[in-house]
Amino acid sequence: MSSLDSPIEIPVEDGRSIPGTLVAPATAMPGVLFVQGWGSGQEQYLARAREIAALGCVCLTFEPRGVARGDPEHETVTREENLKDILAAYDLLAGQSAVDTKAIGVVGSSYGGYLAAVLSSLRPVRWLALRVPALYKDEDWALPKRALDKDELAAYRRRPVDASENRALAACAAFRGDVLVVESEHDDVVPHPVIANYLAAFERAHSLTYRVITGADHGLSEVPWQQAYTSLLVTWATEMVLGAREGGKAPAAHTQLKPSPNRGPPRPA
Repeated sequence: MSSLDSPIEIPVEDGRSIPGTLVAPATAMPGVLFVQGWGSGQEQYLARAREIAALGCVCLTFEPRGVARGDPEHETVTREENLKDILAAYDLLAGQSAVDTKAIGVVGSSYGGYLAAVLSSLRPVRWLALRVPALYKDEDWALPKRALDKDELAAYRRRPVDASENRALAACAAFRGDVLVVESEHDDVVPHPVIANYLAAFERAHSLTYRVITGADHGLSEVPWQQAYTSLLVTWATEMVLGAREGGKAPAAHTQLKPSPNRGPPRPA
């Protein structure tokens, strides 16, 4: 990475100053926003944020209102309110002097993946990493998340949904950056048809990488599954960041994989 030398004067205690040279990266660093899943806290994302920060990125984790189980607004918060939280977090990250506003990535899981997809239609996003992204009906947008009909939602997640029918999928259809989609093999919350709907929507993406964590459940309840996801995410992020530094784009040979919509029967939600 190229550097920029800036002459500076360093004040010392006796009122004098001494000359110095500040050596810093010549360009701003990528920014990465982590959007947590429903019922989780930001502490679950800090370890991954630290690993990606080590690549030379500025990372931000945060607590959207009502998302964590112990939050007083857990029963009443709506998607509209959480989207406002995410937009505020994005704007804060993008406003950091060290962040390159043309190189911002968003990492979202489950509910956070759904909202991250919506965010990509409202703010510039270069990289989008979605782990088990959930899907919700547009007409229920203003309802509290906890008030949604679970049986109706489960049925919706078992059928094909076109990008024109859903706000998040429409955002994916318009997205032109690089995408990572990670599925859990034994997910009883976000079944495979949901993943297939997302993958089908990313027709204009610059690159699309799809991976399945073998044996994993929705919440990655076993340590090996958590480690597998961290490895996938950091490897992908490394490729994206290095690609951006070397040529402004992800490598042209980046793997693009799409599964069959009929990979396997969905488990009941």
